[in-house]
This record gives sequence, C-alpha cells and structure tokens, in this order.
Amino acid sequence: MSDSNVTDFTNPSTFILLGIPGLESAHVWISIPFCTMYITAILGNFTILFTVKTEPSLHGPMYYFLCMLAITDLVVSTSIVPKMLAIYWFNSREIDFSSCLTQLYFFHCFSVMESGIFVAMAFDRYVAICDPLRHSTILTSPVVAKIGLAVVLRSSMVVLPYPFLVRQWPYCRTNIIPQPYCAHIAVVNLACADTRVSSYYGLFVVICVIGLDVIFIALSYTQILRAIFSLPTKDARLKTFGTCISHLCAILAFYIPSLFFSLMFRFGQNVPLHFHVLIANVYLLMPPVLNPIIYGVRTKQIRDRLLWLFTNRGT
Repeated sequence: MSDSNVTDFTNPSTFILLGIPGLESAHVWISIPFCTMYITAILGNFTILFTVKTEPSLHGPMYYFLCMLAITDLVVSTSIVPKMLAIYWFNSREIDFSSCLTQLYFFHCFSVMESGIFVAMAFDRYVAICDPLRHSTILTSPVVAKIGLAVVLRSSMVVLPYPFLVRQWPYCRTNIIPQPYCAHIAVVNLACADTRVSSYYGLFVVICVIGLDVIFIALSYTQILRAIFSLPTKDARLKTFGTCISHLCAILAFYIPSLFFSLMFRFGQNVPLHFHVLIANVYLLMPPVLNPIIYGVRTKQIRDRLLWLFTNRGT
C-alpha cells in the first residue's frame, strides 16, 4: 500500500475518494444514469422556479415553500454529483481537506433543510384544509418568510458542529474514503481517536431533528385526514385529499429511501460495500429528480402554466 494510503498525520491535506469500491472498471457506465439523473434534477427544479416566478397565480405559501424545496434539491445534488462524475470520468479522486468539510457541511445542512421544508409544507396543508377561511390571514407573506428563515437557521446551526468536530480528530490510519463524497460518518470513521461525540451528535440530529419532523408531519396529516373524512360527500373528500397528494409523494420519496438506507447501513453487514455505496448514491439523487416531476404532474396550476409556455413558444 502506498504512503499516501497509510501514513501518520493529524490533519490530512487531502482525502482519497474511491467512488464505488470494487466497481472501478464500470465507473464510466455507472456515470451514465447518474449524469442523466443530475441533468433531470437541474432542468426540473429550474423549471419549477421559473414557472412559479412567471405565474402570478402561483405566488402563494405552498409555491414559495416549493421554490425553497427546489433550491434545496439543487444545492444537495450540486454539492455531490460534479465531484462524483469527476471521479467516474477522470479518476479525479483527491479532495482537499477543507473542500471535503465544505462538501460535508452543505450536503448535510441542505438535507436537514429539506426535512424542515416538508414540515412547513405540512403546516400549510393543515391550515388550508382544517382552517381554510383563515389560511390567507395565518400564512401571510411575512409569516412564510419567517418560517423559511427559521428552517434555514435551524439546519445551518444544527449541522455546524459537524465540520468542527471532524476537524479536531487526528487521522493516523488512512485518508481513503470508500465512497464518492464526504459524508459525516464516513470521515469520522477514518479518525484514530474516541469519536463517540461525533457519533452521538449525528444520532441526535437524526432522532431529535429529523425524527421530530416526521412526528410533526404525521400529526399534521392525522388532523388533515380527520378533517377530510368529516366532509359530507365522497367527491369533496377526494378533491380535498387530491391537494395533498403531491406533498405526500414527495415526503415518501424523501423519507422512505432514507429509512431504508439507514436500516441497511446498520443491519446489512453482509451486504457488499459496493452495493451500500451504489444505493446511497441513488438515494441522494432520488428526491431532486422526483420532486419536480411529482409537482409538475400532480399540481394543476404548474401543469397548466408549463403547457401554456410550451404552446406559446410553438406559435
């Protein structure tokens, strides 16, 4: 093994990202679906932003939160995929220590932010269905701005300890990260010290931040479903529930792969490493790809605006 792989250092100047260990010969082929997904995510989320910006009827709380979701998806995917593709295409595996910490921070920060945005959207659906007459007075533009700011500040502050904790550990075993990006736990596992503080804090973020978000969303939808089932006619129930379908699909696309990946990471010791890494990469790109498709197909106002734009350009 070369000196760059096993050496004595406290603060490594670089880390080596392996991409997908064991599948190096197939990196070029693996890059094709990931590049396609990334381009789809970029085009889809920019389309959502452009559509909401140019259509005055979409200037409301639900669509402001949707724009935040699109921006979050763009940042999450862009913080990871370009370096990933550089590894697959050009074998550019080295990443500067500070760049690794920056990537780590942005990836985790905006992932937590996305969870907070889903909570804000659940609150919007709760008010719209359970107290529709007061929706416009409760969720005013200043209130929406404050909710958005709270979501951004919460994620920024919660994830801030990650890079500071990672920076303080000594690294004396290896600087090889067996995946194509710098995730918190992957970097912590390289340290040759008692890193329980980092591990426990990461668990705290998952349980007390993401877990509470899931509980709040579940409580909101419990009240929403109660309100829907109390409506007098089946048509009214279906129509009202239809306004939540996009949000529910986006929530499932975000949380279910996350749960599956977490369970596989903790209990799938017999699963090959390359399968772990491959599934993790797919999980990262699923929400940015699916969210604009879900909202574009399921939301009538967005669908109508897109059809109008394409029709006008064709005439």
